[in-house]
Amino acid sequence: MRMVLFEPEIPPNTGNVARLCAATGTELHLIEPLGFKLENRYLRRAGLDYWPNVRLFAWPGWFAFARRAGRPAAERWIMTSARGRCGSTPLQHFAFAPEDCLIFGPETRGLPPEMLDASPHHVRIPMREGGVRSLNLSTAAGIALYMALASCGLLEQWI
Repeated sequence: MRMVLFEPEIPPNTGNVARLCAATGTELHLIEPLGFKLENRYLRRAGLDYWPNVRLFAWPGWFAFARRAGRPAAERWIMTSARGRCGSTPLQHFAFAPEDCLIFGPETRGLPPEMLDASPHHVRIPMREGGVRSLNLSTAAGIALYMALASCGLLEQWI
């Protein structure tokens, strides 16, 4: 399982996702440009002392990530959208696989249409109508990652 943040903008969100990845042994891929420097004190503070446990990869753009060497043949790109893109599957109904990449867009814009079109796999976190517009990036990433790990049976090793 891989967590991918496309052009993240807010350091504490990325730091919280890094902590999540450290806790689950999940790779974290950051797609540039980033809205901060990786040395940013707010980013580091959010991750506290967990940074040595994060398998972190930074890529100069989407195409560098998509065409990286050693990419698993079974890898699927699971696109997420705060905008509830038409045709997206509720998270709890999606059949995740261990080689999946969970891809999240920038906090203020979400994934651009051309990226959403790059994969037939789209998921959304169901929310009741009239509630909130969207969830915080790190909250959404946590929900999606644990749902994916559970559905693949990958949490069983930690019971």
